[in-house]
Amino acid sequence: MTETAEAPVRAPAPRPRQRPRHRRRIVVVFAVLGCALIFLLVEGLGSSLDYFDTVSQALAAKSTLGTSNLRLEGTVVPGSIERTDLGADFMVAEGSQSVRVDNTGSPPQLFQPDIPVVVVGHFASSASDVFVSDQILVKHSANYIATYPGRVRAKNGSVR
Repeated sequence: MTETAEAPVRAPAPRPRQRPRHRRRIVVVFAVLGCALIFLLVEGLGSSLDYFDTVSQALAAKSTLGTSNLRLEGTVVPGSIERTDLGADFMVAEGSQSVRVDNTGSPPQLFQPDIPVVVVGHFASSASDVFVSDQILVKHSANYIATYPGRVRAKNGSVR
C-alpha cells in the first residue's frame, strides 16, 4: 500500500469578532436619550432662572418675542394708573424706558404707584409698546414691609 501524504488540514483563519447589531442599537438609543436629557435640563434650568424680563430686556427682544407670553417686571409710574371696567391701565418703567400695560382682571390690594410689579401677558404686536396683561403680581419683600408696615396686615389685624 502506498501511503499518501495528506496535507494537514488547516483550520480557517478566525474572523474578527463583530459586535452584534443589538448592542449598537442599545448604545445609539442610550446616546439619544442622554442627549435628550441634557437638552431638557439645559432648557428647563435656563427658563426657570429667567423668572421675568425687565422693561429694557423686553423692549430689546420685542421683535423676537412677538406675541408670546412672558413676565414683565417694572415699577408702576406715578399718575399713570387708570381704572377701567375690565381692570387697570398703567405704565411700568425701568430707568428711562417704559411700557404701557393694559390689564384685564382685578389688581391686587397692594397695587399702587411707585411699587415694583410683575405683569404676565404679551405685547399686542411685535411693533407695539402696549403690553396686554391678565395678571399683576406685586413684588414686596422684608424691605417693603419695614418701610410700609401698615400696608401689610393679616385678616386678624396683625402686621406682617
